[in-house]
Amino acid sequence: MEESEDVPKDFIKLKSEKLSVDEVSELVISPYCGAVSLFIGTTRNNFEGKKVIHLEYEAYTSMAETEIKKICRDVRQKWPSVKHIAVHHRLGVVPITEASVIIAVSSPHRAESLEAVTYCINTLKASVPIWKKEIYEDEYSWKENKECFWANSEK
Repeated sequence: MEESEDVPKDFIKLKSEKLSVDEVSELVISPYCGAVSLFIGTTRNNFEGKKVIHLEYEAYTSMAETEIKKICRDVRQKWPSVKHIAVHHRLGVVPITEASVIIAVSSPHRAESLEAVTYCINTLKASVPIWKKEIYEDEYSWKENKECFWANSEK
């Protein structure tokens, strides 16, 4: 396979079904890359002393996909050697221990893929219109990502 046949690709998916680490990591594998870096965000069972039952995510889907595409473009400008990028985010109910988000990046060397994955998750939390609701035993709370640019605007 010539490198021109393995053109860089972005795989973006927002879905209500369970996310698969194997599926996402396989999307970014390339014979030209020696590194695949992953971030897996999972639902934990507690927050500030409260027992979390599950999370629920909602999104402005078309805008979220557009913002994730922008993140991928930014990654390619900052780390030109990055080959493939996959960002899968779950919507709806996400039980304890299951993945809410999986990000995978391939590159020839580990430094670029690790830096790109960190950039992806931090920027996603700061700019993508996906909202998280934490469900506790007897109450719930919509969570604001402290990274969100709109979280710091005047209230």
